[in-house]
Amino acid sequence: MKIIKSAIVVCGLALLGAATPALAHHSFAAEFDANKPMTIRGNVTRIAWTNPHVWIYLNVKDEQGNLVNWGFEMGAPHQVRGRGWDRDTLKAGDEIIIEGSLARDGSPRMNARDVTWAATGVKLGAASSQGQTP
Repeated sequence: MKIIKSAIVVCGLALLGAATPALAHHSFAAEFDANKPMTIRGNVTRIAWTNPHVWIYLNVKDEQGNLVNWGFEMGAPHQVRGRGWDRDTLKAGDEIIIEGSLARDGSPRMNARDVTWAATGVKLGAASSQGQTP
């Protein structure tokens, strides 16, 4: 009987541990506003292939002509790869146009839906949690 109780406790702890990462992940609606779509054009400063999201950073000129570094959240690395990306698709200095939704907190961040290269017009989906171009 003692072995059964121990097994139940171990299973319960394992289930609790497995659920923790899911609880820590945010939803699209918690951080971004689908009612505030935006298109932003700028030059890539870096791209971070990290879990749980790939991030693109751009220098973008504000209304006064000052450069502001914006962050754009994309899907998970495996989802982004499924949209045709790899680590060499985007390079620092590339001029791109990103369509997505603004951050709720007013910071210079967006959830990216689509990315278009200014020079070629090539467009790739960003595996957004809001929905994306296939």
